[in-house]
Amino acid sequence: MWKLTRPGNQHDKLVRDNLLDLEDHQLVRIELVREDQRQVWVLTKRGHGEAKKLLEPKGIRVSALREKKYDPVTGKLLGASYDDHAAAVTSTAAELHSAGIGHRLGFQTEIGHRLGNGYVQRADLVVRAPEAGVPVLLLEIDRRSEDAHDLVVKLRRYWEWGRLLPKDADKRTVDLVRSRPDAIEHVDHDKRLWRRFYPPTGREGLVPVAFVFADTTEAKVDNAVAALEEAGRRYWAPRRYDSLYEKAITARDYRQAVPVVVTTLEQLQEHGADAAVWRRLGRTGEQTLRAALDNPDGHALYRAQEARADAEDQQRRAAEREAERPVCTRCGRKFTDERWEEITVHRTAVRAGDKSVCGPCRADDVAHQEAAAEAARLAAAAPEPESDPESDRGRGWFRRRP
Repeated sequence: MWKLTRPGNQHDKLVRDNLLDLEDHQLVRIELVREDQRQVWVLTKRGHGEAKKLLEPKGIRVSALREKKYDPVTGKLLGASYDDHAAAVTSTAAELHSAGIGHRLGFQTEIGHRLGNGYVQRADLVVRAPEAGVPVLLLEIDRRSEDAHDLVVKLRRYWEWGRLLPKDADKRTVDLVRSRPDAIEHVDHDKRLWRRFYPPTGREGLVPVAFVFADTTEAKVDNAVAALEEAGRRYWAPRRYDSLYEKAITARDYRQAVPVVVTTLEQLQEHGADAAVWRRLGRTGEQTLRAALDNPDGHALYRAQEARADAEDQQRRAAEREAERPVCTRCGRKFTDERWEEITVHRTAVRAGDKSVCGPCRADDVAHQEAAAEAARLAAAAPEPESDPESDRGRGWFRRRP
């Protein structure tokens, strides 16, 4: 707590004096004393209530209350569950805060996430640090007291929680999700339950999860990471985009995945949480937290690749069409789009005339036909010459002579 609340101090006297004062007012209590004589302090029920009223920013929930537990036989106060693990959680929060990742009121511990079957998956630590590019991050602190596959189960639960709908979801959406198992993937994240608790992550996918290993060996960490990568692939791995230009798309679809990063508490303490000490599952090498959570091969790359592939496809189609464009057998010019359409579309082809000639030649034909038709019309409409009556009488007289 000293490192978290007063990171600039060289000693913890000020923090201890404040805790003793809070203890006098029954707001905090000592959970246990560790072997190195460091004390683990927790809020009392009264202190928890005061914190909820005084310290809770809008939209941030105070961590769960640590109830006193006693041995049913000896009556001794039990505090082992808050021993080294709790110290590792607090130390992780302190390292994040020291690196400028998260305000001290932006940290919460033991935050529950209730699944559809009623099971509650509790995150050891939740940090909100939008100013550091981490709007929300769920952390699991593991001292290798759990089997590696237990971590895979935790990852699966976070993935399942990210796919739940709120109880007041509209009936149409509920019916859609019930219709088939993958229908939830077509429901926008804004309509899912997790968006009621956490802000948008600013990236594709569900709420990111970090596994921080503490007080363990490098070999055990490697085994745990290998199990997460292999057995948990369905939950963290991106997919291929369903695109018409599949061969041209190398981007990956992270929209239904849980971003998972891993590190160790020892690395955080040695190099700082803002250093390149985080490894993203599915990648090699270590990055800063922001870089590890980003998806340079995600949706932005997909949009760029699809736009480029679409432009190339249009150019290819245009070139193929140009190669197929008819050429006028009379003048040698290529057909315009209008003339090409005129000779191929059924409703216009019947009156397109000679289909082997281009538009201007067809216009000349039409002009010649119209001129000939006009001449014929004028000739048909011309009046016959008038006859001479005297000539008619003479011709009749000679015919009538005996």
